[in-house]
Amino acid sequence: MGWTMEFLMLFIISICCPIDTFITSRTLAYVQNKRFKMSRRVEGTAVGIDLGTTYSCVSAWFDKHDRVEIIPNEQGNKITPSCVAWDGTEILVGEGAKNQINRNPRNTIFDVKRLIGSRFSDTGVQKDMESWPFKVIEGCEDKPVILFEHESEEKKFSPEEISSMILKNLKESAEAYLGTTVTDAVITVPAYFNDNQRQATKDAATLAGLKVMRLLSEPTAAAIAYGVDKSADRNCPKEKKVFIFDMGGGTFDVSLLKISKVGKVKVKAVGGDTHLGGEDFDKAMVNHCVQEFKKRHKKDISTNARAMVRLKVACEKAKRDLSSTSQTAIEIDSLYEGIDFSMKFTRAKFEELNSGFFKKCIEHVENCLRDGNMHKNNVDDVVMVGGSTRIPKVQQMLTEFFDLKPLCKSINADEAVAHGAALLAAKLSGNGNEIVKDLVLLDVTPLSLGISEGVDDNMSVLIPRNTPIPTIKEHIYFTGVDNQVRVRTYQGESKKTKDNIFLDEFFLSGIPAAPAYQQKIKVWFNIDDNGILNVSAEVVSTGKRRSVTIDKGGNLSKDEIEKMLSNIEL
Repeated sequence: MGWTMEFLMLFIISICCPIDTFITSRTLAYVQNKRFKMSRRVEGTAVGIDLGTTYSCVSAWFDKHDRVEIIPNEQGNKITPSCVAWDGTEILVGEGAKNQINRNPRNTIFDVKRLIGSRFSDTGVQKDMESWPFKVIEGCEDKPVILFEHESEEKKFSPEEISSMILKNLKESAEAYLGTTVTDAVITVPAYFNDNQRQATKDAATLAGLKVMRLLSEPTAAAIAYGVDKSADRNCPKEKKVFIFDMGGGTFDVSLLKISKVGKVKVKAVGGDTHLGGEDFDKAMVNHCVQEFKKRHKKDISTNARAMVRLKVACEKAKRDLSSTSQTAIEIDSLYEGIDFSMKFTRAKFEELNSGFFKKCIEHVENCLRDGNMHKNNVDDVVMVGGSTRIPKVQQMLTEFFDLKPLCKSINADEAVAHGAALLAAKLSGNGNEIVKDLVLLDVTPLSLGISEGVDDNMSVLIPRNTPIPTIKEHIYFTGVDNQVRVRTYQGESKKTKDNIFLDEFFLSGIPAAPAYQQKIKVWFNIDDNGILNVSAEVVSTGKRRSVTIDKGGNLSKDEIEKMLSNIEL
């Protein structure tokens, strides 16, 4: 069937299936299949961006060289620190922000990825705040707000605003390198990011002047980079079952995929933890050093921001050193009240302090394989992605778990995610070679989605985790309440909604009076390519309907965007 006939069929489908009409699964499958394959021309060059917790990276497809290239920043480095600082005069981003962190710790922001789309009251946020030198306060609707303070002046920024500064810095580096406008991007997010976090990431991109072509899961991006690389290998089998182990500075993802030689990447299952990564290993070392300092000198340095940042920098360096040596030293002159600090740190001690985190990693690996209904012996390749996979203990555990199977380190651990994002950006914008143009991606939703049901607020799941997306699901409910029903939407795996992530709610009114369980309410969940959810509900007897795109974590209004743009003054 030619393209003309295919577009005609899609046009007929759009006419015959208005928004209030249920779309059959067969029709939906056809639309979904065509949606990914269609591309659009973009202004300038579309880029791929790995927006990381510790470091970020931007890349693009170069037709001239027939490959993806990682774009260097202003200093010539291929990765940029995800840091933003205020020195009382100007906002610094990237290298400039990180370089002054020792003298200006309270006004230097890092780890903002752990705040974006989260609530101030979240346990993870509260725990992270204990170790951050900068101040985070509660804003409206339980949103975290980052506070800069210099002498008598204050500046307040949302996590979206801080993230937008990092994105804009990457955008400007790309424009300088490419010599053209950059307005379109594929931006990666952890596979386990919830709907709020994905929406907030899209808002950050909007503030940075970027149109999001697609939000792409980080391990899936790495799989695309790996798959395209293997597609050129004539000796590669027609289909490979690949396990992606992606551990960066602040997040940890695992993903089980099937990758075919013809360019089809099918995600079978995902898992992970958005609060597990290299930063947590650093914290364990820092806390150990704080206790050692207290033991030796009877002084607590944990409340001194400058001392804690200097200690953090030293521990991060020591962690890196321990990947290539069994012992290193932490030495800091005049750490606190003129007292020097020095201690030896062994790899064995580092592994002991972080044994709980390492155990969690293997648990997520096991869960992902179970969700994907695959035995570890059937996995062809285990691909390592992210800077923290250089830690010897991580590699040892994985090698032992997969019965001494050699780990795949053929793709650059720091650049693979951005590389894969750029490949998808080229595909979606109609660029790239034949391998890129033939690329087909079938992703999944990482967390179950449902609504609150009954007086006990049980979780009624409409879309189970690891369901292929985009997708539409519907379910019929009955109500015994006259006139109005509240539809409360949640994301998570607990049977009780109180233990899951609340996304949003809306009221469906105008329900005719009737005996209990007589009125039918039809609820639709529609997840798009970015993993973002739209919820609709209808009173079957009257056709009364309401819809909402879940936007508690994002979807800023035009006025809000303009206000934020004025605030960040970039």
